[in-house]
Formats: sequence, C-alpha cells, structure tokens
Amino acid sequence: MKRRVLFVCTANSARSLMAEALLRELAGDQFEVASAGTEPDKPHPMALQVLSESGFSVDGLQSKSLAGVESEHWDYVITLCEKAANECGNVCQPAQQIAWDFPDPVPSGRHATFALTLKEIRERIGLFTLVHRKETGLKPVSFNPVKVFKALGDELRLAALMLVRQETKLCVCELTAALDISQPKASRHLATLREAGLLDAERQGQWMYYSLNPRMPEWLSRVLDETADSNPALITKELERLSVMPDRPVVRCI
Repeated sequence: MKRRVLFVCTANSARSLMAEALLRELAGDQFEVASAGTEPDKPHPMALQVLSESGFSVDGLQSKSLAGVESEHWDYVITLCEKAANECGNVCQPAQQIAWDFPDPVPSGRHATFALTLKEIRERIGLFTLVHRKETGLKPVSFNPVKVFKALGDELRLAALMLVRQETKLCVCELTAALDISQPKASRHLATLREAGLLDAERQGQWMYYSLNPRMPEWLSRVLDETADSNPALITKELERLSVMPDRPVVRCI
C-alpha cells in the first residue's frame, strides 16, 4: 500500500503545490500525494510555469483547504512554512509531522526566485525519499516505442528535437524563437519530449537548457540520425530564425 503524504503551507499556491507535483512525479508509484493550505488562495502562475518548464505536470493542481482533507488518514504531514507548522502541529494524527521552512517566493514575483524554490524543494524531496528508503530522481524511462513515436508524431515536437540534436543544447528562449511559438506552448511540447525520455533539462542562470538524453538507447539514436540525414530541409526555416534571433543568450551550457 502507498504511504500518504500531505504538504501544507498557508496559501497552497506555490511551495506546497510544487512539492505535491514533484513527489508525485518522482515517486508517485510509492506515495499518494496531496497538498492543502490553512488559508488557501489559488495556484500562482509563476509556480505552474517553473514546474512546466522543468518538465513536471501541472494537471489537476489546485489550491485546497486543509479543513477538507485533515479528516483523512495521512502517514506524513509536511509543512513548508513556519506559519503552517505552528498551526498544524496536531492535525491528521497520528501522522508523522515534518516541518520544512522555505522562503515564500510569491512576494518577489521573480521567475528566478520561483525556480530556486523549486530546485530546493526537489532536493529536499530527494532526501525525504532516500531517508524513507525510496528511490530518488525521476522514474526510470522505459523508452516505450509507442510513447516515443507518439511524442515524435507532432510537427513542432519533432522540429524541437531535431534542433536540439543539431545544436547540442538549446534554451527555452532559443527554441521559442526558432519554432516561432509562445514560451508556454514550447514548454508544454518540451515537457512531452522529456516525459518520453528524449530530452534532458538543466538550468543555467535564468535559462533552462535542453539536450538529448544521454541514456537514449542505440535504436532510438539511429532513428533520429536517419531522420536528420534523410530530411536535411526539415528544420531549415527554424535554423534560419535561430541564426537571426536578437539578444540570443551568449552563455551556453557545456
């Protein structure tokens, strides 16, 4: 049976929602996860954005009241701010109470602050799963051919993957310019490619960079090589847009 984890903070708009999405993605096969707030507001757009940019699903994430879930059985109640910890010391007994304290990124309104909070919460969740004898990191990618070819069956996703293959590493803003689409749309497509195991992502400064997954099996690498070699005009327009992109980032991941 999966152990049940409830993340709690005041507004349930950023930190606790991030934690819910992260643990569900990283170890959802071992934990049943939810989040709630002592004074729930609504999901903060920047919290959803940084989750999506990092390849985590935001489907179904919504702010909920602690009063609506505290009568349920929980194995762990994890608070993410001091205020929630003070108010929730005796809720959901006999759940194990764990207090984490992360600064609230909402007052800053800055993308970089939300991204840093996401990184720090992810690291703490990795430790939590390790301490409780659970695997850390992303769930192993099976490279299921059906899932892979579904991901490649979209013109924009195929172009994005070919661009990354051609350029070795590209950031979100470069792919947005090359594909001539909005950043949210690009992030959604990139998240699908990551979920299929085709891309890796790494943040450098304010940019999220994407590269081919180095653990990609040989058969899949051959498919991509054959596709690129046999269709040289596939991303010609995209490469032209990329070459004239104004203010293209100079610092690149290596």
